[in-house]
Amino acid sequence: MNDQQSYYETMYILRPDIAEDEVTNHIDKYNKLLEESGGTILDSQMRGKRRLAYQIAKHREGIYVQLSHQGDGQHIFKIEKAMRLSEDVIRYMTVKQEGPLPSPRPSNKSTSQSEKKDDPDDNIESKEKEKVVTADSASSGEDDTEIKKNAKS
Repeated sequence: MNDQQSYYETMYILRPDIAEDEVTNHIDKYNKLLEESGGTILDSQMRGKRRLAYQIAKHREGIYVQLSHQGDGQHIFKIEKAMRLSEDVIRYMTVKQEGPLPSPRPSNKSTSQSEKKDDPDDNIESKEKEKVVTADSASSGEDDTEIKKNAKS
């Protein structure tokens, strides 16, 4: 695999007490820094404020940001140095991803529901479920008579 085609994911956690416009400023700053240092941004998402697994610098919550980027690996040092020097970033981690580039998934719920309706495998599964229910109801009648016989004796 060529180094030019390597892609990375950086997850960083911002302090929970900063304003929302400052959060967008941080995201823009790191995106711009990444592009200036030779990387290309594939995706940048703010994941929102979440509870931390353990306390970090007296904070119990943090604002998570996920940054997917592509490059030769030399750009990572610059962005991590900027995060290390920032007081608003309480944790960061960059992971090199192996394999093909991720493809974005459509977030439209109506599309996923229409795909389920058109999927013939779903119809087969629902028919099998109906058979199981029918078989269970037939056997449950026999079990009831056996229980009644045992109760009488």
